[in-house]
Amino acid sequence: MQTGTNGSENAALARAEDLKALALGCLDEMKAEETIEIDLVGKTSIADTMIVTSGRSQRHVGAIADKIIQDMKDKGFGTARVEGLPACDWVLIDAGDVLVHIFRPEVRGFYNLEKMWGADRPVGRLAG
Repeated sequence: MQTGTNGSENAALARAEDLKALALGCLDEMKAEETIEIDLVGKTSIADTMIVTSGRSQRHVGAIADKIIQDMKDKGFGTARVEGLPACDWVLIDAGDVLVHIFRPEVRGFYNLEKMWGADRPVGRLAG
């Protein structure tokens, strides 16, 4: 028999997985490049997953961010906190358990979040 806490924890995990899948699907659809997923569990309490990706230009970065934000609203995930619009050099979408960083390649290289947070191991490199 499940307790209420276990049930709500399972629901939260399922929601985070659905949100991550939505973000990764949008990134694939929008032709984001060099997408990686970093597992943050046990490293920080700010989120469970960080996704880092690149757009080819400021316009591409903005379009990717807009797609993710709109799909999150349309699928009932609510409104995420967003930083970096309208400059679109680096857009952060903070959806609670999932963080999505969308960079122009030059800016991504400068900040190198993969090295800082991934340290020894990103969860996986996805085609992009």
